[in-house]
Amino acid sequence: MDQQNNEFLIIGENVHTTRAITNKSPRLVEQNGIQGLGFESVGGEELFLPLSEEIKNSQEYRQKRIKHMKLAVQTGMSNTDESLVAVEYLRKSVVDQEKSGAHFIDINIDEISVNPNEQAKAMDWLVTQCKEMTALPLSIDSSLLELIRTGLEAASREGGDRRVMLNSASLERSEALDLAVEFNARVIVTAAGESAMPSGVDERVQNASRMINSALEMGIEIGDLFVDPLVFPISVDSSYGRDSLDAIVQIRKEFGEEIHVTGGMSNVSFGIPMRSVINTVFLALVIEAGADSGIIDPIMNPIDQVFDVDRSSESYVLAENTLLGKDEFCTEYISAWREGRVVAF
Repeated sequence: MDQQNNEFLIIGENVHTTRAITNKSPRLVEQNGIQGLGFESVGGEELFLPLSEEIKNSQEYRQKRIKHMKLAVQTGMSNTDESLVAVEYLRKSVVDQEKSGAHFIDINIDEISVNPNEQAKAMDWLVTQCKEMTALPLSIDSSLLELIRTGLEAASREGGDRRVMLNSASLERSEALDLAVEFNARVIVTAAGESAMPSGVDERVQNASRMINSALEMGIEIGDLFVDPLVFPISVDSSYGRDSLDAIVQIRKEFGEEIHVTGGMSNVSFGIPMRSVINTVFLALVIEAGADSGIIDPIMNPIDQVFDVDRSSESYVLAENTLLGKDEFCTEYISAWREGRVVAF
């Protein structure tokens, strides 16, 4: 691979209230009959964050999943005895991503509540906290433009001298570009259509190109644009990996080297076992196709590992065939995994 590690810009995705662990995670422990998250703080102290009643009464918990970031944000805002521990849990996530090579910390609180006022308070609180935890710029991510504005405002207050990222703008909400201009933000533009997701390569490129050209017309520098061709799970359709890769090639060819090409790379592995293997191979392929950035978990998928991966290994070949649509319904890969032939890199 020609690209050097330090040229790949990592947008760390772990400070999202969507993030979940299973009930088999080593982080889930019990103290004095109370379930909670056991972790080591940045300073090396062993800490314990109890599960809240809301988390234990949630549908996710009944499905043996725990939204640990949601727990940390809610507890951190609660002004209870556990608030400081929750803040340290968040700090650990932010600092670990920074140590693992992240260039931005992506923040999303959409699932904290269905109440807009509670969402806004959570966004303001979390951005304010994270600004103090890292020297990295923040990426403000939400499905709601009003929450993105709240995050941008919080990021720009009191020492907000780091240029923020807006995640994201698309044809369905092109007014997000106005926010990017207002706050002098870098911006992720996606290939989403005005009312639907793109169905193939051409539609991805057409939608993304319209957004890129609109941004340039508004005076946004091409080097401040991060284009997301949209990555969908190959467990749903075996063509999705190839669609994203081909779209990256075309976008890079059309708009040159100065623009950034990114994406939610881990989306590709939803519903597939040994996701880290699929993610690592996909990152190798997207970098080869022309991507120079990714919205990823840099702890689960260290970028050095991507550049050093053994392409002759059985795990790599199986994953690559799956990602390139040569293994319909991922049957060969899943069979190999069941037989113990798919191993982590």
